[in-house]
Amino acid sequence: MLGDQIGEETGKVTGFRVLDAAGPRAEISIRTQGKILGHDYQGRATYSSQIQPGGFVFGEGQGVYMTGEGMAVWKGQGTGKLNPGGGASYRGTIHFVTATGNLAKLAGTVGAFEHNTDANDNVVSKLWEWK
Repeated sequence: MLGDQIGEETGKVTGFRVLDAAGPRAEISIRTQGKILGHDYQGRATYSSQIQPGGFVFGEGQGVYMTGEGMAVWKGQGTGKLNPGGGASYRGTIHFVTATGNLAKLAGTVGAFEHNTDANDNVVSKLWEWK
């Protein structure tokens, strides 16, 4: 069951690398800032995505949220679609594998996310606790 929204971020795509032209498969890096559990953070993430038969996109990645008093490391997966005009829209889950300080309560937590990028490499994401 989905719980309360626990995070929201905005940011930019900072890197894009084609890993395999067949598919195709790409690696995307992002830099974000936002709030999680009421704390301001800076985020970094890298994920790879590949277009699947049927036209949808499957991606896997990992990232870190850093506050002045703690950090949380996550791994995740999601599926999505390419947006007309550019960018992509994903839905999926992240699993917090390590968390310290003021983010320690995230350790072992699963979050359901919405992640969107636009044609100008802007990023907007929201995260809900999955209870």
